[in-house]
Amino acid sequence: MHEAGDAVALLRRLRRAGVHLLENRRRLIRRVPLGAVAAVAVLPLFGCDFSAPQLFAKRATACPRPQVAQGSSGQFNQQQIEIRNLRQGGFRGDFFAQLELARRYEGQRASDKNLDDPVEAAAWYAMALANPSGYAPIAAYEPRGKPGKAVSRFDDCRAYERHAAYGALDRQLSRMSTEEREEVRNRVIYILSTQGADGYRTLARMHDGYFGPYGEPSDNLQAVEAYGDRRHVGAPAALDLFRRNDIDAYLYNYLAVQTGDVSAYVMLKDFERSSPQRASYGTFVETKAKRWIPPYEFYPPDSPDSGVPHSDESDPAGEAKEAALARLHELPFVHIGEALSYLRILPAPLLDERLLSLNDAQTFQASIGRPTTGRLSPIEKVRAVQYAAVNGSSKAQLVLAVMYSEGVGVPRDYARAYHWYEEAERQGSPEAKYAMSTFFSLGLQGVADQDRAKAVVYQLDAALAGFKPSAWRLQQLLAQVSRPPRGPGERPQPYAARAYVAPANAGPVDAVPVNAARPDAERDYR
Repeated sequence: MHEAGDAVALLRRLRRAGVHLLENRRRLIRRVPLGAVAAVAVLPLFGCDFSAPQLFAKRATACPRPQVAQGSSGQFNQQQIEIRNLRQGGFRGDFFAQLELARRYEGQRASDKNLDDPVEAAAWYAMALANPSGYAPIAAYEPRGKPGKAVSRFDDCRAYERHAAYGALDRQLSRMSTEEREEVRNRVIYILSTQGADGYRTLARMHDGYFGPYGEPSDNLQAVEAYGDRRHVGAPAALDLFRRNDIDAYLYNYLAVQTGDVSAYVMLKDFERSSPQRASYGTFVETKAKRWIPPYEFYPPDSPDSGVPHSDESDPAGEAKEAALARLHELPFVHIGEALSYLRILPAPLLDERLLSLNDAQTFQASIGRPTTGRLSPIEKVRAVQYAAVNGSSKAQLVLAVMYSEGVGVPRDYARAYHWYEEAERQGSPEAKYAMSTFFSLGLQGVADQDRAKAVVYQLDAALAGFKPSAWRLQQLLAQVSRPPRGPGERPQPYAARAYVAPANAGPVDAVPVNAARPDAERDYR
């Protein structure tokens, strides 16, 4: 009886509530829009898992940003500190740091207007799109229900981030000249090349027509939307940044294999098996890979009007790089001093590092976006030579070429060494001409298209330029061609270098020896 009475009472209360709603329906209708607006404003504050678009649409809003990328204190130089931290994360593959960097350089916020740099913004948007952390699924997929439905909404908000990045990159590139687009492309290639096998594999996918525009799976929703259809235009400028090319795809896969990465070898074999034509590129690509060098020696230290320089935060870790930096003491400091003098950091070259003032060291560190400790680290000494070489110093170019040849300060790389010898030779360096002739005659690994005839030409040029070791080798070559016949049992003179003094009216080829041969002298010029 009590249960029946409770049910009747509940029914009466529901009936009264319904009548009340009907009587006040006009007032309720006026309040609903206000409630909806309040919900839309408040719900995004809880993150992408509780955002209003996620509740009323299939796409999520932007993902919540890590605290490291936000920056909270208002201390002096805070903006530069934040940018440097973001660049460290961006170079190491942090998806959210790359997005935040792009937005900072795009100048979206009033406080970032001084950072406005379209080329830099486009480069980091492209890096974020190429980052597997942006499209690789994090959550497991439900075996039941709709296929492809993610358990977590974090995948959805990352998808929205990539969708927005495609649009932003397309807008940036649409307003650029051909030269600026080339600069964006070169910066992306450089950053990815500093990441070793992972970066090379990403570059290979970006040039492979079997993948999406930035290396994502070809059926990725954001990649499909970027191509556009009748309903929307898509992102044609973003699609045009990296053209599909089987040769380049093969090249970057090959470079990844050269790092010793096993998975890169598997990918290369899969690439070769994908079509008979691709497999036929092997010999050509191998030759091209031996000459390939990144488009930059290090990240261009340009600076926008803000005065916050673009710093190179690539990770110098790795056994080869550590071993090379450990040998930097073999490089006399005078070469670093000459580089700093060329860059106008010093009024004149210094012979001893102990003479370098605290202020001069901090000035150079600030110019390349490094912490201003006042004491040059090994990598900063390398950067000094690289910076001077990039800016046109023939002496620094020659020193950098030797560093790559010997593995001092930088890992041994004959292709890069040849590149810098060639740059110095173009400015008339006789030492560089001689070194290039040695490269051709010895056929060093990494220098393709060897031609011994070129070696003779370079030796002749260097001899005429007055470089004594080459002049001596030229004399030895002429002596072998036109030497007088030897008597029976007469032994030839050993091949050794000598010191020479040229007569007053004689050219460098007419130089004559003035002292006895040293058995170990020839090694000095090899």
